[in-house]
Amino acid sequence: MVYRIIGNMTGNSMDAIDLVLTEFAGDKMTDICAFSRPYSRQMQEDMEKLRAAVKNKTKAEILALPDFKRIHDEYIKGIAAAINDMCKQNNLDKNTIDAVGFHGKTLDHNPPSKARAEGTLPYTLQIGSGKMLADLTGIKVVYDFRSAPLMAGFDGAPLVPPHNAHIAATEGDGCYYNGGNTSNFAWIIDGKAQIGADAGPFNEYIDNFIRNHTADSFDVDGKYGKNGRLATALLQKFFDICREYYERPLPKSGDPQFYHKDKVFAAIESAKLPLADAVHTLEYFAAYIAFQALTLTPQNIALSPHFILFGGGWKNPVVHESFTALLLNKGFVLPEHQNSFAAFCRRFNNEPTIKYSALGEMMEARLFADLARYKLENKAWEISEIMQSGKKVICGVIAEPQAQPRIYDDMINLAAKGWQNKNPE
Repeated sequence: MVYRIIGNMTGNSMDAIDLVLTEFAGDKMTDICAFSRPYSRQMQEDMEKLRAAVKNKTKAEILALPDFKRIHDEYIKGIAAAINDMCKQNNLDKNTIDAVGFHGKTLDHNPPSKARAEGTLPYTLQIGSGKMLADLTGIKVVYDFRSAPLMAGFDGAPLVPPHNAHIAATEGDGCYYNGGNTSNFAWIIDGKAQIGADAGPFNEYIDNFIRNHTADSFDVDGKYGKNGRLATALLQKFFDICREYYERPLPKSGDPQFYHKDKVFAAIESAKLPLADAVHTLEYFAAYIAFQALTLTPQNIALSPHFILFGGGWKNPVVHESFTALLLNKGFVLPEHQNSFAAFCRRFNNEPTIKYSALGEMMEARLFADLARYKLENKAWEISEIMQSGKKVICGVIAEPQAQPRIYDDMINLAAKGWQNKNPE
């Protein structure tokens, strides 16, 4: 069966609506066209305010918020307009498109790995009505991919490792590492995902700091950071602020709310560093945390020395060069990590190699096209921790387009806070 599916991703940075139309013939993937549209500063600010307002709230409490419906509807209409414009610009017949794979916008996250450590109940919050998006585009939508894994007792993030395994059919085994708002990685060995996990803040600190202190949206080509110097004492403070998260064993899921951005920025303010030094230290820390998470890889997993990178964060030369240095056991390491970092480097039989994925440009958007394909085929998504448990979890909900008006009762995903009250099992 051949599928043509549009994948959509709007990440935590809310920098743009990213779309890619991919044709799937089994696991062979061919990108037909892509489209990206930046979000307005107003939408970014609205989402940040909404993120703060929804924290730790139930579905009913969120729906009662004064601005929720307005922000939600503008968000969905923006994605629908982008899909419609992509189809028009590329002369795409919508009747030839099988579905849209739609992630939604994550605004709160308390995954099982965190809930178990804190003695709370797990939940995850994504907003975005698949029904509304289907009606506005006239295309079937597959969405709410994270609820089923979480309700089955798993983190539900990152979802990308099985997609990395599909790409490995052409790019080979290795560590597939995404540098987005949060960094995440998967070890693909013998064509299968052995383990995958979120690592921690990658662009989260850097982009927000740049937006707060310059007229830029991010550190383009490292123009600020490459002129700065590493503040090692501040690096230690950064790690200490979120130590509990960084030291949590794999697999684990991350979210910006875990990273205490305000405390990190307060530490920078107290240090009174020049802008370039602050940015350089944040960029080194992104690479540092990405490497530190790798050192938590269980000893029973054989490691490939090949690293395949994707995500815009790796285009920052300070981040890329810092990660490379750590991987070669040459970068600056905090005293408490010197033994573990060196021991990890010794696990490779050959010197590591680093390359960008040939399919990396729209990796996250394509991921959700791939997930939609699995849902259409009623196949379980091959998350390693779920497969190893013997469980079968099929991710996603399907919304068919309708011409007549209807109530959009799916603006909030199934596994939002309080889902246990409806699903006592």
